Amino acid sequence: MRIGIVLLPQDRWAQAQHRWRRAEEYGFDHAWTYDHLAWRSLADEPWFATVPLLAAAAGVTERIALGTWVASPNYRHPVPFAKDVMGLDDVSGGRLLLGLGAGGTGFDADVLGTGPTPRVRADRFVEFVDLLDELLTHPVTERSGEHFEAHGARMIPGCVQLPRVPFVVAANGPRAMGVAARHGQGWATYGPSVDGEGQEGTPAQAQETWWTGLAGLVDRFDAAATAVGRDPAAVDRYLNIDGAPVFSMSSADVLAEGVERAAALGFTDVVVHWPRAEGVYAGSEHVLEEVAGRLDALRAA
Repeated sequence: MRIGIVLLPQDRWAQAQHRWRRAEEYGFDHAWTYDHLAWRSLADEPWFATVPLLAAAAGVTERIALGTWVASPNYRHPVPFAKDVMGLDDVSGGRLLLGLGAGGTGFDADVLGTGPTPRVRADRFVEFVDLLDELLTHPVTERSGEHFEAHGARMIPGCVQLPRVPFVVAANGPRAMGVAARHGQGWATYGPSVDGEGQEGTPAQAQETWWTGLAGLVDRFDAAATAVGRDPAAVDRYLNIDGAPVFSMSSADVLAEGVERAAALGFTDVVVHWPRAEGVYAGSEHVLEEVAGRLDALRAA
């Protein structure tokens, strides 16, 4: 089991750099940041761009893998983004993990105009990942699609990691799972949508409902991988455990139980969030420090 952590891109670099260094010093295997222009309840709070942040993080770390959780075609075109990806892989010395997702509704979807329907969003995601894969594995790409075009698009000298950076594809639905099965070195999920205070009952009951739903998603991904001729066990599985109703950093014991249950479902990686002072992902950095001291035991789950 590998353990990763998400650092939201909210602080100026003078403050943020210390947390990225600490993520590595604590011993986390990978560190991620959200790839959004603004995000949900934090839309009116500070929010910095993903690519320069990861480039800066690469400069103050040496070992830890760095990733996007997750990049989408909501406001990105594959050609310039592939250049960014190639550059980040180079700057980090081959430590980049490229998290990819279809994107949701809301600010990111509408900032450049009216967002697409769910069907169009799924169509666009398939084409986005297909083209990114081609761009990052060929020196020159020529393609005309329904949503994206690339004419003489050059990606020289290519990625440090060969044949390209690893794709970690976020997927819950069938079409996105198909993309993950075809192109992903990893499959990522937040698990099912469950209301921690709603119809599922108490938070503890909602938590159990979430784990039951997650098991169903694992079964569906296994079927998707098998359908395209891949061994499901050959694909790494990343669980963002903070999709659960109970925040993983509520206590070190909550996380330990979650990691154990994730391992039992076949997940190879668990991702948590750096605790915030208030609001979403609110928690104590003292818990984070306790978790850091228990990372070796968590990996042995």
